[in-house]
Amino acid sequence: PPKPTTKKASTGAAKPAKKETKVVSKPATKKATGAAKPAKKDTKASGKTSKAVAKGKSATKTTKAIQKKKSVWEKNPRNFGIGNDIQPKRDLTRFTKWPRYVVLQRKKRILQLRLTVPPALNQFTNTLDTNAAANLFKLLNKYRPEDKIAKRNRLLKVAKGELKPSTTKPLVVKCGINH
Repeated sequence: PPKPTTKKASTGAAKPAKKETKVVSKPATKKATGAAKPAKKDTKASGKTSKAVAKGKSATKTTKAIQKKKSVWEKNPRNFGIGNDIQPKRDLTRFTKWPRYVVLQRKKRILQLRLTVPPALNQFTNTLDTNAAANLFKLLNKYRPEDKIAKRNRLLKVAKGELKPSTTKPLVVKCGINH
């Protein structure tokens, strides 16, 4: 049951004004996590609830102004939901479809770093200088396989009896390893 009061009705109107000042001070003490909530309707007041709500709306405007004056060092959390803050730019190079030759040269580089190659094979990764290359080509030219015309002439001479057929194969340099 309500307590009987002897005060006049004009002093009862001052109570919602005190409530308004409390609404302004509350969001200023809390951390800035979002927009301030509008003031609740005072059901115990003497029936002037519409004025209290209107005063609460003006109070939220003042709290937004206070929130902008925050310290530089405090966190300012952002909301990346739909219609809110713009998301930061991301590095998407991992997700791009690179050309085939780029993928191959990167994989080759990683394999070369991770595998150890025997020295007998590793010597072919570096190119020769001009003088060494000229000497090598002179040597390889001596062991070049015979071409079609030379083979035909040799077989004709063997058929005529001018040459004896050789029992051993000639020493030649061939390409590849399956010979």
